[in-house]
Amino acid sequence: MNVYKKIVEEILKASHIVITAHKSADGDSVGSSLGLLYFIEKLGKKAVVCHPDEAPDFLYWMDTSEILLMNQQPDKVKQKFEEADLIFSLDYNGTDRVGPEMQALLEAANCQKIMIDHHLNPEDFATIRVSETSVSSTAQLIGELILQSGHEDLLDEKIGTPLYLGILTDTGVFRFPSVDPRTHEVTAKLLAAGVQNHLVHEYLNDNNTASRLRLQGYALSEKMLILEDYRAAIIYLTKEELEKYNFKKGDTDSLANQALSIRGMKVAVMMSERDGIIKISFRSKGENNPVNVLAADHFDGGGHANAAGGMSNLSMDETLEKIKGLIPEYFSN
Repeated sequence: MNVYKKIVEEILKASHIVITAHKSADGDSVGSSLGLLYFIEKLGKKAVVCHPDEAPDFLYWMDTSEILLMNQQPDKVKQKFEEADLIFSLDYNGTDRVGPEMQALLEAANCQKIMIDHHLNPEDFATIRVSETSVSSTAQLIGELILQSGHEDLLDEKIGTPLYLGILTDTGVFRFPSVDPRTHEVTAKLLAAGVQNHLVHEYLNDNNTASRLRLQGYALSEKMLILEDYRAAIIYLTKEELEKYNFKKGDTDSLANQALSIRGMKVAVMMSERDGIIKISFRSKGENNPVNVLAADHFDGGGHANAAGGMSNLSMDETLEKIKGLIPEYFSN
C-alpha cells in the first residue's frame, strides 16, 4: 500500500481531524490547508483548519474565514486539539514553526499525526511522514495525495483552486528550479478539474492598494542597497517607515523578488522591522547560491536553497551591517 492510500485510510477512520500549517501564512500553507480540507469533505468526513495567525489580505479572496486562528481564537483552537484523533502538519518541518502556543498543543496531542511537507531537515514528530524536499510545494503533494490514493474522481474546482494557488506562489509562478515535469502534470490535472487559472492570477496580482504600491515604490527608490561586486541587493524598512505607508501583512512580500529581478543580481535580501524583531527574506538564483545556509547559520532561519527566511534581534543598522559583512563570505563566487 502506498503512503497516500494509507493517509486516506487514516482520514476515513478519524472522527476529529485538525489541519495545521506554519506561522506567517503564505499561499502554499493556505492553499494546501484548504485543498486538503475540501478533499476530506468530499470523502464524507469533517475537519477544521487551525493556523497560528492570519493570512495576508491578498489571500482573502480564498475563504479564509473557515480557518481558526490561534492568535484570535485560542480557546476554540485548544478545544479542537484536545478533541483531535488525527492532526495534519502541512508545509512545516518542525513543531516550532507553528509558534509556541500551538506548538505546546501539537506536542501534547496524543493522536495520529501526519506531516506533508517539502522543506529540508524534517523533524521526526509525526506518525506518518511525507517529506519530499525536491517537490515544488506542499500543495503539489496534496495533489499527489488525491491522485495517487485513487480518488482523482473527487478532484474538482473547489479543491483544485487552492492547490493551484499554492503551487503558483511557491514556484514563483513556475520559475524556480523545483519545477519539474510532474509539477506541470499535477497542475494539468487541476486545470482539467475546472480550475480557472486566469482568475487565480487576477486575484493575486490585481488587488494592490495605493498604500502598498507607495510603500513598494519608496522601498525600491530609497531603501535599496546594491552591492555590485557581489551582485546582491538589500532592501531594509524600519517600523516607522512601514507605519508611514499604512503597512498591512503581505505588503512587502514581493520586494525580494523584485530586487532579484534586476539584471545581473544573484542574491536579494528584504528586511523589515516588525513585532520587535527584524524579519528577513532571502532570495537567490542558481544552485551555487543557497540562501538557506546563510539563514540557518546566522539568522535562526532556513528554507529552500533559493528562498529562505530568518530573523534578527539586533537593530536594523546592526542587522544591515551584519548582512553586508556576510554576503562576501557566502556569495563571493
